[in-house]
Amino acid sequence: MSPAMNVVGRSVPRSDGIGHVTGRTQFTTDRSFPGLLHLKIVRSPLHHARILGVDLSEAERVPGFVRALTHADVPHNVYTILGLIGVEPEEEFVLAEDRVRYKGEPIVAIVAESEDAALEAVARVKLDLEELPAVFEVEEALRPGAPIVTHWGNNTFMYEGHPCRRVRFGDVEAAFARADHIVEGVYNTKPIEQAPTETTACIAVPEANGRYTVYTNTQAVYFSLDNTAIILQVPGNKLHFVGGTVGGGFGGKVDVIVEPLATLAAMKTSRPVRYAFSRSEEMQVSSTRSAWRIYMKDGVMADGRIIARKVTSYADSGAYSRQTPYALTKHAANAAGPYAIPNVSIDAYCVYTNRQPSSAMRGFGITMASFAIEVQMDKIAEVVGLDPWSIHFINAYRDGDMKPHRKLVEDATLIETMQAAAGLVGHELPARFRAMTSARRPEGGV
Repeated sequence: MSPAMNVVGRSVPRSDGIGHVTGRTQFTTDRSFPGLLHLKIVRSPLHHARILGVDLSEAERVPGFVRALTHADVPHNVYTILGLIGVEPEEEFVLAEDRVRYKGEPIVAIVAESEDAALEAVARVKLDLEELPAVFEVEEALRPGAPIVTHWGNNTFMYEGHPCRRVRFGDVEAAFARADHIVEGVYNTKPIEQAPTETTACIAVPEANGRYTVYTNTQAVYFSLDNTAIILQVPGNKLHFVGGTVGGGFGGKVDVIVEPLATLAAMKTSRPVRYAFSRSEEMQVSSTRSAWRIYMKDGVMADGRIIARKVTSYADSGAYSRQTPYALTKHAANAAGPYAIPNVSIDAYCVYTNRQPSSAMRGFGITMASFAIEVQMDKIAEVVGLDPWSIHFINAYRDGDMKPHRKLVEDATLIETMQAAAGLVGHELPARFRAMTSARRPEGGV
């Protein structure tokens, strides 16, 4: 017999809470191993530059220096983060080859006996860089003559031959022509760093049986293992990834950044290797939530019905893709919101700039759409002269409605959720909204 349901509506203590607040929790970098080496990165001091040369001679003389790794040491020197789910091309180098595209991009990995020795050797590496023009703003990056960030010749990710992810549903322009009101808005969000308790880190340990155990605070253990295996061109069964306490992730620890280089260094030295971001690296070079600019235009009837929505969105991917092209697909599927709008046009651009790469963070792609949509709904209410509750109930989608990306709504419960929310905040709804449900509309009903 199943146990009684006794969790919903109650405050349940986290199983790891006591360990966290008493300091007994073991984080990834709390581990120690005999002969542990430390890996640090020589990073680009410029936002965009051609690499003309790298001089390691002074670094090699630092006491405790063990070895350096360059792009020539990496078997498959491109990240494969989205390649695993069929999103290509692969375009971010593990260690830069001929060009750097953002300030902080890794060029050389230094392995040393101590963290201090590694940092001293990093400081002594001499880079010969030819600075190139850079671009930092999404719409600027799309203008003719803008500096090109990518290697394929334009600053957008390409979706089936188009420079944006597109959704077309109904006839937007015809609906605008017959709308009683046109409501427009521009919405901007800024990059956000996840700021985890423990920075991005791992320790790679050679085992006696020829395998490598990687202790990591990744959010996605098997995803990280698969990517590392591809980059290092080794069978997956040669790697044993051990997760555990993530130390705060929120999406930022999905990117497979530290594990491949730490494991490669362990392979090259036959010793355990620790690679952990400093706090400044975590802030300056780890993936942030991307900055977005969203243009929204709605055609609205006098009774509050939205009959057309046109959205043009630009996500700042930074210098490389990481998770952003996937975020744009999710964004395009949600940019119309949970509303029954019969005419929708969405163009969502993944734009490359010379900023640090952006990636996942808490509903990436959808969170920004929700922010823009809900502020826009309040604007519509003000223009039409109705309260925002009415606008939401009038336009709420129901079971059986078709979403703009051609998926039928199932198990909507949006109306019921809004009714419950109104009750919780003491808002008295009109009788017609209290009587509404998310059930399928009558045949031919509106």
